[in-house]
Amino acid sequence: MLRFVVDLDVWPTNNQSKRDLRPFKTQQKISGRPTSQAATACRLQIASYVSTARKHGVSAMHALRLAFRGTPWMPPAAVVPT
Repeated sequence: MLRFVVDLDVWPTNNQSKRDLRPFKTQQKISGRPTSQAATACRLQIASYVSTARKHGVSAMHALRLAFRGTPWMPPAAVVPT
């Protein structure tokens, strides 16, 4: 239950997705300017793509280069135990 105390690779909470979005919400509040839903959705899609790639050990720049070339990086398929 307290594994995160001795293992720094384990987060104290399992709410990684909320932590990934927090910088964007903070920036939006500080700037004070409203953004369209479409612009926000696009920005969050890109952030989600980069975040997922980084969690799998792929650099953000490499993932973005692949996406701009038309062959986006895809996470490996999930292994289902039999």
